Amino acid sequence: MSFSGKTKEELARIDVNRECCQLAELAALIRMDGTLQISANHRLTLNVESESAPVARKIFKLAKLRLNVPVDIAVRRKLRLKKHNSYLVKVQAVNGVLEELGLVGRDLQVRPLIKPDLIRRQCCRRAYLRGAFLGGGSINNPEGTYHMEIITNDERHAAELCKLLNNFHLGGKISSRKNWFVVYLKESEHIAEFLTIIGAHSALLEFENVRVLKDMRNQVNRLVNCETANLDKTVDAAVRQVENIRILQASIGLEKLDKPLRQLAELRLQHPERSLKELGEMLTPKVGKSGVNHRMRKIEEIAGRFQGRVT
Repeated sequence: MSFSGKTKEELARIDVNRECCQLAELAALIRMDGTLQISANHRLTLNVESESAPVARKIFKLAKLRLNVPVDIAVRRKLRLKKHNSYLVKVQAVNGVLEELGLVGRDLQVRPLIKPDLIRRQCCRRAYLRGAFLGGGSINNPEGTYHMEIITNDERHAAELCKLLNNFHLGGKISSRKNWFVVYLKESEHIAEFLTIIGAHSALLEFENVRVLKDMRNQVNRLVNCETANLDKTVDAAVRQVENIRILQASIGLEKLDKPLRQLAELRLQHPERSLKELGEMLTPKVGKSGVNHRMRKIEEIAGRFQGRVT
């Protein structure tokens, strides 16, 4: 099962005790996955479909708890593609139910925004976000790129969800994808905080474990790359220094150099693999890295005068 699927299963099994939070979560689930059906005798039914059995059970349970209307659930077997079951929760949607869920206003006009009473408290905002994620959210496996998104077909609802996320300082953003609107988080810290907010504690632990391992691997890779780059620079510098010394050896002879330069030049020829610091330790008296570097620049400067004369 994917990381996103495991996260949803965990969230679907959370028991919500507060009535206000139950209603907020249910309202989000219905708004994300619900459709309104009008029968021949003008009866209204809310149909909420999900491919997740735990999510469908949660919708059914919350509807039974909070809505004083008949609620049924049916299982549909898909015959194409992967043939997964889908679960349909049917809620008898009298006007009072639609208004309570924030789907219509008192004038029975469709309400595009979240009903303020549903998210008045911080706990209810958490519950609404949990329901929205269960209904239309997904989260990448933390082994890959960090990404969490909630998809809705209403731009104004997307803006409301983004506002809710940013109420918790999560840096939510919105993008469009064909006829859908995507509310998303990209930063790993924000995604971890989001999992905490909606109550996905087991998913958070797994997410953080993977994130720590990834950070350690990245740090090791950076150190290895840095060491490799430094080694390459050291090798290139050593090759250039040996070439300069060979030029002086062929043109004027090393014995014509001042003793400090001659001693360093002979050591470099004998130990082309050593660093400047190591060469300085081998000199008598010992010389620091900066001192060795200064002498090497003098050797390079002198070699430059004879470079064109050596074939």
